[in-house]
Amino acid sequence: MVLKLGRMTLKEWVAVESDSIQPVPRLRQELFRMMALAADKLRRLGASVDSVDGGSQQLPNGQTLPIPPIILAELGNDPKKPTVCFYGHLDVQPARREDGWLTDPYTLTEVDGKLYGRGATDNKGPVLAWINAVSAFRAMEEDLPVNIKFIIEGMEEAGSVALEELVRREKDRFFSSVDYVVISDNLWISRRKPALTCGTRGNSYFTVEVKCRDQDFHSGTFGGILNEPMADLIALLGSLVDSSGHILIPGIYDHVAPLTEEEKKMYKAIDLDPEEYRNSSQVKKFLFDTKEEILMHLWRYPSLSIHGIEGAFEEPGAKTVIPGRVIGKFSIRLVPHMNMSVVETQVKQHLEYIFSKRNSSNQMVVSMALGLHPWIANIKDNQYLAAKRAIKTVFGTEPDMIRDGSTIPIANIFQDVIQKSVMMLPLGAVDDGEHAQNEKINRWNYIEGSKLFAAFFLEMAKLH
Repeated sequence: MVLKLGRMTLKEWVAVESDSIQPVPRLRQELFRMMALAADKLRRLGASVDSVDGGSQQLPNGQTLPIPPIILAELGNDPKKPTVCFYGHLDVQPARREDGWLTDPYTLTEVDGKLYGRGATDNKGPVLAWINAVSAFRAMEEDLPVNIKFIIEGMEEAGSVALEELVRREKDRFFSSVDYVVISDNLWISRRKPALTCGTRGNSYFTVEVKCRDQDFHSGTFGGILNEPMADLIALLGSLVDSSGHILIPGIYDHVAPLTEEEKKMYKAIDLDPEEYRNSSQVKKFLFDTKEEILMHLWRYPSLSIHGIEGAFEEPGAKTVIPGRVIGKFSIRLVPHMNMSVVETQVKQHLEYIFSKRNSSNQMVVSMALGLHPWIANIKDNQYLAAKRAIKTVFGTEPDMIRDGSTIPIANIFQDVIQKSVMMLPLGAVDDGEHAQNEKINRWNYIEGSKLFAAFFLEMAKLH
């Protein structure tokens, strides 16, 4: 009954277009409605709920938009029990039917045991699975084995605006009694085998601007007598990484943590079929053939990706233009023990050297727009042990111990600011398609995931 109600609530929550990416007043209203629905759901569970005002967001065009409230909620304060705090978010990436969705993205639709809808796996489904687990104890009129706290936001996809400030402010109040923090905002590496995530890569995002003048040029009038900004930029971007994925910036690998024997064993134990992974990704060939090499280059080595060029002509048609000013965008996924300020210096020195060799009269400016550290968990913590036992109880197997190649900044914020144990306990399967068209969560993952959280509460209580 609890899980049936949970599925009905997931349908109701997916129906809210809580898109935090597009800075539109209507969508901000939807975000406020989403947070109000969640606060109401938690109050009906018996939780004390505080919806903390997020303030406002100043946009580059001068527009100001309100930031949705951040929910702080708690159930139980028994000093004999451990206190587990769950983090989740209820905002989503943009989605439109015409972008290639097979169903309406804001109508939860079941097809062959898969529940399709924007936010189904990222992150409305996992937030509700945690609530379902709490509801199960309430429905059976059983005492919760742990004290539960919730921190739920509505701006994660837009960079968790206002969240870090709130965590710092509440460090000695709301978070003072928290023993453990659980995040369920990523995926397994398999379709059927559960996983525990014990690390994520960081990210340094760069822009490189090459400018001759603010206006564009006609290629018939100026082609052949200029150092063209686009040609300079292509040379700069082409100097960053080779065709085997190796980063060409001198010194970039110097501080990467050495590979240990224990770590090698971890890769061998993981359930991943490289051929199936490649096929499901719709890729002709990966840069590496073995499971171990693929996983190491996704998780424990840095990677450099070129994302786009601002100011270039990219529309259909044949416009004979020379862009006067272009901005290239690329990022480096960071791993332990890379130092972000050292990486910034290495990137700038490398691009300045490449640019100087071109003897161009244009101006070049390199900036690091974003810097986020990698995160590594202590897998010997009690909550990792409790989660392993809960997974064994519910799924009958040991979990894959995985890392995530992407960046989840909130893990570092919790670990650094409140200095409590942080664990990532994913529910979704590898093919859930978070951020993509036809995002889904499997009915099986949603139901078994709700059971997993309930089993985790029981195992945490035993260990404490």
